[in-house]
Amino acid sequence: MSMRPKLLAGLVAAVFSAPVLADDLLSVYRDALAADPVYSAARAGYEASKEKVVQGRALLLPNVNATAGANYTWFNSLKVTGSTSVPLGTNDWSTYNAGVNLTQPLYRPQNNVTYAQSGIQASQAETQLSKAGQDLMVRVSQAYFDVLLAQFNLSTVEGQKAATAEQLAQAKRNFEVGTATITDTYDAQARYDLIVAREIATRNDIEVKKRALQQIIGKPPGPMASVGGAVSLSPPAPNDMEQWVDAGYTNSQDVKIAKDALQLARKEVDKARYGHHPTLDAVASAAYSDAGSSAFGIGQRYSQGVVGVQLALPLYAGGSLSSKVREAIASQVKAEQDYENARRTVAQAVRKSFLDVTTGLSQIKALEQAVASNQLSVEASKLGQEVGVRTQVDVLNALSLLYEAQRNLAEAYYTTILGQLKLKSAVGRLTEPDLDNVNKLLTGPAR
Repeated sequence: MSMRPKLLAGLVAAVFSAPVLADDLLSVYRDALAADPVYSAARAGYEASKEKVVQGRALLLPNVNATAGANYTWFNSLKVTGSTSVPLGTNDWSTYNAGVNLTQPLYRPQNNVTYAQSGIQASQAETQLSKAGQDLMVRVSQAYFDVLLAQFNLSTVEGQKAATAEQLAQAKRNFEVGTATITDTYDAQARYDLIVAREIATRNDIEVKKRALQQIIGKPPGPMASVGGAVSLSPPAPNDMEQWVDAGYTNSQDVKIAKDALQLARKEVDKARYGHHPTLDAVASAAYSDAGSSAFGIGQRYSQGVVGVQLALPLYAGGSLSSKVREAIASQVKAEQDYENARRTVAQAVRKSFLDVTTGLSQIKALEQAVASNQLSVEASKLGQEVGVRTQVDVLNALSLLYEAQRNLAEAYYTTILGQLKLKSAVGRLTEPDLDNVNKLLTGPAR
């Protein structure tokens, strides 16, 4: 077996006993789709935004209202002469009425603008839902690999603890037979105590990382599959940073959301200006009334219909209409600056993610070589200790460097994989198949 597969097999050494089956990244992501409150809120927001279109269209359609009423009237009259009053009579009756009123907007340009805005709002909410979905993939992946890295850190610490315990036992034996000083024992004991403290902190870190993943998926994570075998990671395609930046300008959800917000602000200026315009409505009504009697004993029954147009012209509203125009213009300027900031922020995020991936690939190669070199250094130090030219401190130092290199290599793998996902997310191209490609790197449960 070549050195590379051996090193990578060691890289994914596990830390907990687990059954053969384990949760992989894709299954955890699907749990998050159903349980993550952030994504569920975005999905509900999208459903709510679709109703804005219905409400906006309703402003252009007729408005019909029906009314009905029933009244009972009791009437008593007196003739008063001086201090004398003479009853004239008592009368009571019931009155029934019903009516229908219809209003059809003919010229209300504000309503047309509101309807156009509702379509933009629905599009914006759809983009926000897509962004929430991609953010969920990144958050799940980040939390998942945080747990794996914390578990690997514990594996590293346990390896250091075992090596230090072995050296401590050897130092004690050598001191007992007189071939080493008490100083060697004290040094080994001090290293061992520090490793035990690190082990406690590392186990706590694993629990913290698991609880962060639990917050997303709504349940404690089970045994988790980790990266295994000889993993080959590819550079970004195309391997050109500025092409990715251009793709971010075009496809980024953040840029699209900001662009929709700018369109909404421009429409709001139009709507505010239309506040000075007259409105014209077609109106129609039909009414029916039936009164069995009246105060004079005469009943009445009638029906009527009215058809016409109604014009309203705003003349003066205390300056509020002009104020709303100025407010809308200022909001439009803000939206323009927010849009420009979104473009710049996306460009920066794309460049950072691109560099994280390319730098990570270079680091992986360098760290693989560092692990190989440190492995040789450990073997040489052990041999040197046997022949008396190296001390146990030299061996422990070499082992510490080896474990640190292995830990850094594991982190470089996880960081680079996450960088690839974040790069695609930054340009709005992260999909479930991309997550599945990463999932194929997970070959088995952590032990």
